[in-house]
Amino acid sequence: MPKPILVAITGASGAIYGVEALRLLRELGRPGHLILSQAGARTLSLETGLDRERATALAEKAYDPEDVGAAPASGSFATAGMLVAPCTIKTLSAITNSYASGLIARAADVHLKERRPLVLMVRETPLHKGHLELMARAADLGAFIMPPVPALYHRPASIEEMARHTAARALALLGVEHGFYQPWSGAPLDEE
Repeated sequence: MPKPILVAITGASGAIYGVEALRLLRELGRPGHLILSQAGARTLSLETGLDRERATALAEKAYDPEDVGAAPASGSFATAGMLVAPCTIKTLSAITNSYASGLIARAADVHLKERRPLVLMVRETPLHKGHLELMARAADLGAFIMPPVPALYHRPASIEEMARHTAARALALLGVEHGFYQPWSGAPLDEE
């Protein structure tokens, strides 16, 4: 049985990215574990109409975001990696400064200290220098910084398709092999 991928959904806009990651993991038969923050649950409901119960049903296991004694808070709980999708600046700051006041920041800190892959889909715009410095510091600590910037070359037909493509790219950073998108192979130049 493969190790689980831990997916955290925080309160930034873009909860669909975490949802699509969980759906992709389920399609692959890979265990997806979820930490859904209180603010993440609110944003999820506003943006997608999903409530906490329906979101947690997408995961093999879900954890209380305030339970810093849950399994993901320990380095002895082996995962294949963690995806924070989306990642608020508040969560980025907590992770970068090792301020593990809740399970999301603690689990991310565990991934960094154990040298396991951590992907942060930082969702904020515009960015000021403090945001950029936090992202640079997180990258220096070993995190992948992957703002959910949608690729358009595959001409997505829906928001779900666009989010699915981005979530699939994030899972690829965690070493999850799949065929959910066609990698860019170059395009012939138009002749004039």
